[in-house]
Amino acid sequence: MRRGGFAPLIVVIALAVLFWYLSERQPPTQSDSASATTSTAEVAASSDETALAVSTPVAAKEDEAPPSPVAQEGSEAAALPEPAAAVVATSAPTDTPQAATPTAAPTRGPPDRIDGLPVITLEELPPEALKTLALIASDGPFPFRQDGVTFQNRERILPRKPTGYYREYTVITPGASTRGARRIVAGAEGELYYTDDHYASFSRIWTP
Repeated sequence: MRRGGFAPLIVVIALAVLFWYLSERQPPTQSDSASATTSTAEVAASSDETALAVSTPVAAKEDEAPPSPVAQEGSEAAALPEPAAAVVATSAPTDTPQAATPTAAPTRGPPDRIDGLPVITLEELPPEALKTLALIASDGPFPFRQDGVTFQNRERILPRKPTGYYREYTVITPGASTRGARRIVAGAEGELYYTDDHYASFSRIWTP
């Protein structure tokens, strides 16, 4: 082939390349512009929403006031279990045993004998003997002038004491015209004896 034969081919190729380049450089159409504008608006809106979503929680967290210490303490106290003392206080009370009521000490009865003599109680004495005891306690007045004289204890039935230790008093016998046979003999230390057979026997009067 001759050198001059390549020139037309090169020119054709150059024109084809130039045409392709010009066609690619054509201005965008209205639809392409609208699409580009819409895409740009969507991207901007999306970026604004993202920024708003990011900033909103932060602002909310900044505006939110910290919880009050009192409220925290109250909630913690409410969460705590009841103390053991409260549980014990609400439990049913147990019955407390009652202390036994002390009973009165039994009254000791009189002995059977004192100084070797049988014992007689005030309840066993005749009423006239009780009247004589009242006169002895008040030191008279006595119904007979012999009342209060010294009892000699010649029979030696009563415990032996010095002369003048014992004194005798009349116990009136109903219906008798004389002093009768009943007497009460009193010792200087408070001993009391009763006889209803004119000193033949005596009983020791029990005065608790």
